[in-house]
Amino acid sequence: MLKGSNTPVPTAALRVELGWRAGPGVPDADASALLLVSGKVRSDADFVFYNQPAHSSGAIRHEGKRNADGRVTDALLVDLARVEPSIETVVLAASADGGTFGQVPDLYIEVQDAGRSTPMARFDNPGATTETAFVLGEFYRRQGAWKFRAVGQGYSSGLEGLATDYGITVDEPQQTAPAAAPPMATPPPAVPPAPTPPPMTRPTAPPPPAAPPAAPAPVRLTKVTLTKAAPSVSLTKQGGTSGALHVNLNWEVRKQFSGWSSKFGRPAAMHSDLDLDLCALFELTDGSKGVVQALGNTFGALHQPPYIHLDGDDRTGAVAAGENLTVNLDHKNAFRRILVFVTIYEGARSFADLDATVTLQPQYGAPIEFSLDECTVPSPVCALALITNTGGDLVVQREARYLVPERGISPQRTVDYAYGWGMNWTPGRK
Repeated sequence: MLKGSNTPVPTAALRVELGWRAGPGVPDADASALLLVSGKVRSDADFVFYNQPAHSSGAIRHEGKRNADGRVTDALLVDLARVEPSIETVVLAASADGGTFGQVPDLYIEVQDAGRSTPMARFDNPGATTETAFVLGEFYRRQGAWKFRAVGQGYSSGLEGLATDYGITVDEPQQTAPAAAPPMATPPPAVPPAPTPPPMTRPTAPPPPAAPPAAPAPVRLTKVTLTKAAPSVSLTKQGGTSGALHVNLNWEVRKQFSGWSSKFGRPAAMHSDLDLDLCALFELTDGSKGVVQALGNTFGALHQPPYIHLDGDDRTGAVAAGENLTVNLDHKNAFRRILVFVTIYEGARSFADLDATVTLQPQYGAPIEFSLDECTVPSPVCALALITNTGGDLVVQREARYLVPERGISPQRTVDYAYGWGMNWTPGRK
């Protein structure tokens, strides 16, 4: 499609894919959507993005990123049949994280049939320089039907500038000017004392008016990236100490090969059948300990101890599915520590030639993400993140620690030894 052109789309469930070519120095990008009435949102709830991934109507859901074949995609599911009648336009936007869109090659937006991923419309952004946000397209109503328009409008003020233009209240740290020094006090001129007035009967004061309802909390755009230099963050200080904490692991194989491993000098399995298992060791404040993992079908529970649940087992590495577990932070006082780790169940003998990203998304608070370092040892198990409760403060620590089991020792027992969990282990199967 050309910029400014439009095409009809069905009133159905559509997948909107934001895509670009990955490479060194290419910043990350994020898809978002705004639901508008007369060109503005009705409230901050009409903004769907990484910190607010679903609309209350169920019409729009942020599905997350995947990285494959040198391309990165971020997707939104838009069900036009569920968009409320008062909504006139659904704006589809992109924001750059850590750079400008002039550094993002081959940026495009594509509308697909959600069920079959059949392309219905595509707009390749014609070019960018210093822009840090873009409105790439929009769905709009016309005579009872929906159309898609290619827009391509850039912003140099990032996601914050774009969002505030449409009426979103953004809560970002602001620098304030230092307070001016108070003026020097001077003594007032002498005044003769006033005569004492006669006593008066004061009328009873009316009761104070009721306090107005508290305004909803503004939207927070902040993301947290953990690194070796800054490896930890407090969930408490981020405001993420209630609701569900979703932990996601996604991965991409750098290259597929069979035969001999050049790094470790022994046969390497085919990566097409790679099966990684996301797991969690837990220790509760009552002293109980355990593990949540697919092995042995110990998937845990969300609303009873251990308040951790493994959502399933995936072999694709995609964020929309992927390996996911959920921690119920409404029971945060029950946790002493949680260690999230990953093992290779089958398909490879080590994490070599694998790019993996971990994302922890609190229901309230900024998402926390980090990448794993390149694996340089024959490791089938990696400790990802340690969550500890110290005096009510939940702290997430990036571990990204590859472990090498001794002969005859399982990956789970290796993690236990490394972190002093002190559990007894028996063989298990999926």
